[in-house]
Amino acid sequence: MSRKRAPFPGTGRRRVRATAGLSAAVLLLSACGGMSEPTSEAAAEAGKDCESRTKVRVVLQWVAQAQFAGYYAAKEKGFYDKACLDVTIQEGGVNIVPQQVLSAGNAEFAVSHVTKTMVTREQGADLVNIGQEFQRGAYLQVAWADSGIKTLADLKGKRVGSWGYGNELTLFAAMQGSGVDPKKDAEIIQQPFDMSLLLKREVDAAQAKTFNEYAQLLETTNPKTGKLYQPSDFVAINLQDAGYQTLEDGVYAKEDWLAKKENQETAVRFLKATYEGWGYCRDELKGCVDVVLKNGSALGEGHQTWMLNEVNKVIWPAKNGIGTMDEAAWDQTIDIAVKAGVLKAPPTDGAYRTDLTERALKELKGEGFDITGESYKPETVTVTPGGK
Repeated sequence: MSRKRAPFPGTGRRRVRATAGLSAAVLLLSACGGMSEPTSEAAAEAGKDCESRTKVRVVLQWVAQAQFAGYYAAKEKGFYDKACLDVTIQEGGVNIVPQQVLSAGNAEFAVSHVTKTMVTREQGADLVNIGQEFQRGAYLQVAWADSGIKTLADLKGKRVGSWGYGNELTLFAAMQGSGVDPKKDAEIIQQPFDMSLLLKREVDAAQAKTFNEYAQLLETTNPKTGKLYQPSDFVAINLQDAGYQTLEDGVYAKEDWLAKKENQETAVRFLKATYEGWGYCRDELKGCVDVVLKNGSALGEGHQTWMLNEVNKVIWPAKNGIGTMDEAAWDQTIDIAVKAGVLKAPPTDGAYRTDLTERALKELKGEGFDITGESYKPETVTVTPGGK
């Protein structure tokens, strides 16, 4: 069931938000509850009670790396087995757009950002956010310390690197809001998914995520000193701190697929097991990194350790429970996109629903799983040359 919420400020448009919020006891679950993490063998043993396993596919935004560690951990540690699921994890890539794969019916679930998925929805796809794992954004725009670039406004007249493929949407909104029209006031240069153009000074500022490309800079040797570059060598403009906090990785499904009750049940089981995977990665950093490496990551242990530590920061703590949509964060994400012209209007009714995650969290809470990670503290990770 769902209810209408008040009109979106300044638009007159409305959307649906599912009811049945978690009890106060769930919301106030303290870290002392800890994580109930069965071993892979125990989870698989529990899975033997399944009469059959439901086959589902989840498509990621990129290749195997710690950004998606929770999915790999859920599979490796037997959480999907325990949930009577046979899950195929499909890697993303430059030519693999998860929301399009989902829209075409070639996966049951997709991992994507709110903004670019809502652009696809606006184009006619019936995509619905069912679990918002990343609670905070991670976008940076990085320049050399000697570039004179200190703020987004300083990008005017500069060569600005951007990955494209929907990843430019938040950056362009931030530039627009800072008085820099990306179509007129700067030279936008297609950036590969690394920092090579910045290191070669072929762009003045490059797009980065806190959990990936920024680390690549710090893992690189400065040829002038023979030592690794330091944070002081760069200016990292945090788009979130600049007021452009947009929601990133979440789980999406198709509205028509979710119309069937049995598929809703499958979605709850998938979310529950995936959240268990993320809980394992929160509590067992090294063990989770090993899982990622086992699944074919092209980047080394040092880099994956940095990445998972930073990814955990954008997931945990989750004050209302992992995967819970924060309505204010959704509103801010949509407002930024609409004001920048990325979206023509706020999404139509039903763009996200909360009931499936709420059901998953209720079951997890009953099993003693720490759904909030309230006491989570990131580890201190030492940068390694080349991320090895």
